[in-house]
Amino acid sequence: VQLQASGGGLVQTGGSLRLSCAASERTFSPVAMGWFRQTPGKQREFVATINWSGGKTYYADSVLGRFALSRDSAKKTVVLQMNSLKPEDTAVYFCAAGTTNWGTFPEVYDIWGQGTQVTVSS
Repeated sequence: VQLQASGGGLVQTGGSLRLSCAASERTFSPVAMGWFRQTPGKQREFVATINWSGGKTYYADSVLGRFALSRDSAKKTVVLQMNSLKPEDTAVYFCAAGTTNWGTFPEVYDIWGQGTQVTVSS
């Protein structure tokens, strides 16, 4: 299974972007899918995750109330709607899937997509 991320770009402070991540196989049934982000010289940071079966979501405090994660079970896709973006949201965003566990640590996720750049200008 491969994950294909899309939707990054350049936006001004206060703007919105929508990131999508699609699994290559329609029969794929993860435990969770989520998003992480990374800036140069820093560790990968948790952003949001969704439990695939129940749809429960969990967010990092830094994005709570601004970002919303949803899933389309039939299309095996997750969408991260990012609103009220701030310069500190600038990073490469990675989608990931956990096939056995759900959580906020990168080690929980065993399939990773390529990164997509999000840049928020001040």
